[in-house]
Amino acid sequence: MKKTVQYAFYKSLPVMFGYVFLGTAFGILLQQAGYGLLWALAGSLFIYAGSMQFVLVTFLSSGTALTTAAVMTVLINGRHLFYGLSFVEKFKKMGKYYPYMIFSLTDETYSVLCSVKPEEGVDERKAMFLISLFDQSYWVLGSVLGSVLGQVMPLDFTGIDFSMTALFVVIFLEQWKDFPSHIPAVTGLISALVFLILLGPDRFILPSLIMTVAMLMVLKRRINGEQERRAEI
Repeated sequence: MKKTVQYAFYKSLPVMFGYVFLGTAFGILLQQAGYGLLWALAGSLFIYAGSMQFVLVTFLSSGTALTTAAVMTVLINGRHLFYGLSFVEKFKKMGKYYPYMIFSLTDETYSVLCSVKPEEGVDERKAMFLISLFDQSYWVLGSVLGSVLGQVMPLDFTGIDFSMTALFVVIFLEQWKDFPSHIPAVTGLISALVFLILLGPDRFILPSLIMTVAMLMVLKRRINGEQERRAEI
């Protein structure tokens, strides 16, 4: 178990540096909007939706209707439906961890879980659970810290969200080196670029995910064949 905990903590470290800073920014914004420590803690424990939590600050400040908030949440986090499909069967086999794994699946956690590989002395399922738990703990810690700091000093977190971009770049490069076929990565890049140009940075994620999933379904046999050939070599 000790080795599993160490492995999970090591894998979660890149997310920690991003989540603590972004969670702190969320806590500060929430505090400035008039919502204190308990709101920050509850938001990160029970909502835990990343960018949606930042939108939540605006909703709370402006008194947005519940139906509007619900629709916006579906639109913003709808992408989780697509990449979460690849883990459904694996999560089902995790028994009591299954509900939490679904709840705690974020963009960054998904990327890290994709890079988890069985190692001697490491329980893969427990490692995946611990990675998810560590990641949320970092976000909760940052939110609480931000709420406290927001009461005592003004801080400017402009540009801190770039840490998430850097995290994705590192994870993408690791998967590029480790995964036998580069077709999924290239397909995702092309889809993202096309819809980024067509729809802009605020609307491109969901359509690009739909296009990527559709293309990968069409190319599934070719990808599997390429993996089998490289495995034989």
